[in-house]
Amino acid sequence: MTTDASGAPRPSVLSRFLGAVETVGNALPNPATLFALLAGLVAVASWLLSRLGVTAAHPGDGSPIEAVNLLSRDGLHWVLDTTVENFTGFAPLGTVLVALLGIGVAEKSGMIGTVLRLLLHAAPRRLLTFVIVLSGVLSNMASDVGYVLLVPLGAIIFLSVGRHPLAGLAAAFAGVSGGFSANLLLGTIDPLLAGITQEAARIIDPGYTVTPACNYYFMVVSTFLIAALGTWVTERIVAPRLGEYGGAGPDGTPGLEPLTPREKRGLWWALVVNLGLVALVLWGLLPTDGFLRADDGSVLHSPFMHGIVTFIFLGGLLTGVAYGVAAGTFRSDADVVAGMKQAMETMGLFLVLVFFAAQFVAYFKHTNLGMIVAIKGAGALQASGLGPIPLMLAFVILSGLINLAMGSASAKWAFMAPIFVPMFMLLGYTPELVQGVYRIGDSTTNMISPMMSFFALIVAFVQKYEPKAGIGTVIATMLPYTIVFTAGWMVLLVVWLLLGLPLGPGAGLRLEP
Repeated sequence: MTTDASGAPRPSVLSRFLGAVETVGNALPNPATLFALLAGLVAVASWLLSRLGVTAAHPGDGSPIEAVNLLSRDGLHWVLDTTVENFTGFAPLGTVLVALLGIGVAEKSGMIGTVLRLLLHAAPRRLLTFVIVLSGVLSNMASDVGYVLLVPLGAIIFLSVGRHPLAGLAAAFAGVSGGFSANLLLGTIDPLLAGITQEAARIIDPGYTVTPACNYYFMVVSTFLIAALGTWVTERIVAPRLGEYGGAGPDGTPGLEPLTPREKRGLWWALVVNLGLVALVLWGLLPTDGFLRADDGSVLHSPFMHGIVTFIFLGGLLTGVAYGVAAGTFRSDADVVAGMKQAMETMGLFLVLVFFAAQFVAYFKHTNLGMIVAIKGAGALQASGLGPIPLMLAFVILSGLINLAMGSASAKWAFMAPIFVPMFMLLGYTPELVQGVYRIGDSTTNMISPMMSFFALIVAFVQKYEPKAGIGTVIATMLPYTIVFTAGWMVLLVVWLLLGLPLGPGAGLRLEP
């Protein structure tokens, strides 16, 4: 390590860079304030562009598209008339709240934590790392439970088998955070991002619909890719670098306790209820005239696909209640309602954020700025001569860099989607593809972003085993995961694009002319 003129250690280039990122990120206003400022900026830009006479040619009929001035008499009337509607009609709002009601019951009952412990208990020692990373990925369906439960458990499990606890912590953190956009089941983030994508797509096509399952096929394959890559990084890079652990576990740290008879009974009840719900869905979908199919017999545009958020809600609610009753964690209906209430209590900041984000998106659309920016940007990208693969890989990197300074996945996407979704649509790429590419970049840099909301908690977990550790310790440990996950996910994306595979049910890669 080099020293300065006073003899004090000089920070490394990486430390100085990360310090600059942290300073810039901390200087940003609260996301809600940021969207309020952006909405105001759109209003001013609409006035300026309308005065300058800036237009764009409609890609369909060539007609001129002009900026609508929000600072005019008519613009002010429109703002006053639509403020409430912009908020209540914002697609992600209802879908997230409904899904979270069910997930909240499952989490409150203790079912999700018990399932994670069961997975870890059942794993053979040689597959322990793989199962920890995989469990981290799967935990994302229950919002943030993986950060609070699984990350410290990863350290405890590794310590219990004589390995460095920080290697287990890193493996769990990599799955929970780096694998945030992979899963075998849909979670609360899927309808949230799909709703934002749909709002952005309707700048170009007012009737466009994006379902929460639009990236499902890609997510499933990504789940096993991330679990395998996370295992490789842990065993080949992180664990050898950490070496042997010479300390003892923190006093009072609970171990990975075996499941109690009540917890096992609760899981059996939850399994039976879940199988019953799956059987009901199959009964409604498999027959050509099934009651969950559309009137024309299709599945893609069926009530099931349109109402998939309702099934997420029912799955969490029914299995959570079954587990809670059998395990004794739910004594009455008041406990079930308390689980829903607790889930809603965590959404206060989200509701404030959504109000201002909804106004920003609505202003961007109404003023035609979204269309003008999309057409001009698409023309510039077309002139660049870049093909689909370089364009998408560049978008992965851009999303990852923005994630270093702005932690919330939904806040970033609410800001980026109205710009990039219409732009890529005009180039012939589906909104579902743009969302999927964004999610890669958003996930892979989570682990090294000081702006990530749980980063301080991870530092605290690390300090239990390494008291002198800090932000630099966490970033240095997790950086190999970021590099390998980004490279691996990019390779998967390139293969997906070359094969022309659908990203999810009815979600292709290219738009029909």
